Amino acid sequence: MVPRRDPGGAPGSGHEVSTATAYRYLHEGIDVLASAAPGLHGALLAARAAGHTHVSLDGTLIATGRCRALGPTAGVDLWWSGKHHRHGGNIQVVTAPDGWPLWTSPVRPGREHDTRCARTHSGLLDTLAAFTDDTHAALGDLGYEGEADRLTVPFKPVPGGGRTVNQRTVNSLHSAVRALAERGNALLKSTFAALRRVTLCPWRIGAITAAALVLLHVEHNRTT
Repeated sequence: MVPRRDPGGAPGSGHEVSTATAYRYLHEGIDVLASAAPGLHGALLAARAAGHTHVSLDGTLIATGRCRALGPTAGVDLWWSGKHHRHGGNIQVVTAPDGWPLWTSPVRPGREHDTRCARTHSGLLDTLAAFTDDTHAALGDLGYEGEADRLTVPFKPVPGGGRTVNQRTVNSLHSAVRALAERGNALLKSTFAALRRVTLCPWRIGAITAAALVLLHVEHNRTT
């Protein structure tokens, strides 16, 4: 996904085109691929048709170069993730029960936690809630504890009270079932070096991830 360059040369130099033209081709290619990515509603319909009893929602940070973009907190860059101690963009990923990535979100600045990102993406939580019924569930970790009415999340210990035996049992089962969701993030990053550190504008991370998702689906001939 990077224009060919001669050793030590600028992008595109291997094809004798200007750097500006090479990057224009690069962005056009990313946009064409990203436009073919599945929508959330369609991905969940396909998951239900495939017989999946649940999907998982998880956030991942796509690292990027240092960005001096002002955020709402004085002295803290917009793209700085306090959790990961690095700059990056937050991508929400919906996965199948075995961790296969079904859908990826647009990017949000790394300073935002998973719940805020999920709430910012229009329709994400409502669509996952609509997927949920007596035989289907949308799972999330404690990073989404504020959305327990729309996602199935673990029980959080009560201050001074801990958890009951039943709550600990439910949490163990939840953790075992949801653990494979991490595979989706790892699969995308291990397959595509471009997702390990993005050097383009960080607002392009969402499109780059969507393009990678399309290529992954095509390579493995699998969408659900």
